[in-house]
Amino acid sequence: MAQCQEKIRVIIMGAAGRDFHNFNMFFRDNPRYEVVAFTAAQIPNISGRRYPPELAGKNYPRGIPIFDERDLEDLIEKFDVKLVVLAYSDLLYEEVMHKASLALSKGASFMLLGPKDTMLRSTKPIIAVCATRTGAGKSTVSRTISEILKSLGIRHVIIRHPMPYGNLMEQAVQRFASFEDLDKYHCTIEEREEYEQHIERGIVVYAGVDYEKILQEAEKEADVIIWDGGNNDFPFIKPDLMITVVDPLRAGHENRSFPGEVNLRMADIILINKVNIASPEGLETVRRNIRKYNPGAVVIEAESHIMVNEPTLIEGKKVLVVEDGPSVTHGHLGYGAGYIAAIKHNALEIVDPRPYAVGSLKEVYEKYTHIGPVLPAMGYGEKQMKELAETIKHTPCDSVILATPADLSRLLKIEKPVVRVRYNLREVSGPALKNVVTDFLYKHGLRVETK
Repeated sequence: MAQCQEKIRVIIMGAAGRDFHNFNMFFRDNPRYEVVAFTAAQIPNISGRRYPPELAGKNYPRGIPIFDERDLEDLIEKFDVKLVVLAYSDLLYEEVMHKASLALSKGASFMLLGPKDTMLRSTKPIIAVCATRTGAGKSTVSRTISEILKSLGIRHVIIRHPMPYGNLMEQAVQRFASFEDLDKYHCTIEEREEYEQHIERGIVVYAGVDYEKILQEAEKEADVIIWDGGNNDFPFIKPDLMITVVDPLRAGHENRSFPGEVNLRMADIILINKVNIASPEGLETVRRNIRKYNPGAVVIEAESHIMVNEPTLIEGKKVLVVEDGPSVTHGHLGYGAGYIAAIKHNALEIVDPRPYAVGSLKEVYEKYTHIGPVLPAMGYGEKQMKELAETIKHTPCDSVILATPADLSRLLKIEKPVVRVRYNLREVSGPALKNVVTDFLYKHGLRVETK
């Protein structure tokens, strides 16, 4: 009688997104492995939960605990773990190898799962928009693609990279068609930043935990699906057209970030964004790396144009700048469109909020020492949103520049005058995105409306 092979004990390192997807796709029904824990990083307040048995499957009747990544060394020993799997994104290579070295030093092996083991296949054409770093301007590209499809009369929805930071069962399959849906799912500021801009234009967004079921639902109401990637992750769904956005403000990150370089190499089209505010040296570095790592890609260059609704509230004023959280924290951007708008419109002073930071916002500045004199829009849960509001309240300024895609004034009580900053894509060289999309649609047998 053959002996049963002992299962390989696994810990999946994650950030509430790629980790759950990799489990569902590769480990859930795999008899060779037993996932004993997830660890959580990057996002506050997502450890201490449990991946529920309803999502974990028959092999995990009690679900799977989620611990803080800081406990990884102890967890490897406690559970006699043989394999650690890295399953989150937007890391520089040095960070990846520090994590690998930690796992190996405790005796475990280290794994990265690739597209063939983790990508779903769709019955509908998929256009994926990814990036080499978070904050590259990917959302403006997704929005532009969506506007093109809408103008051509093509039914489409957006499937967004996951951000399940609350009740995982309630968030298994999320469909956002209205602002009320954002309240229904108790969305954080980060989620609202990604969903609001599509919802206000009448485009349905799907997200959640179980992307096989999400894809099935999305296919029912769309002829084309846009994968809107998060951080710099590669797609969960196999793309038929892959667009990767590169940021010359962080030139050189495109070939030393994970999985940013993966996206650079996989892209059919590489869009160099922010060419209007990048240095010549940064642009040349990016162009050189594209030639080296993906010489066959089609290259488009574009400007990121900043629009301000009330410039008189900036000129000659002391301003507090609130920027997109992930971009200026683990995205290593340091500052964003709000800071640029303050300079452009001649602010008297950009007030440094660090001395006035409250609660977890203090910890953010201690962890991410590269951040400039701006306030990251950290709002992962009600407590942190209150801390963000308190920090804004206590910072001595004449007006507040909100450079977040979501309208924070709808969520927070801000007693000072508010300036909204938005940014749009303007193509300057290479084939027009509208022509690229139209050719793609014809290739897949879809008829477009001509006006």
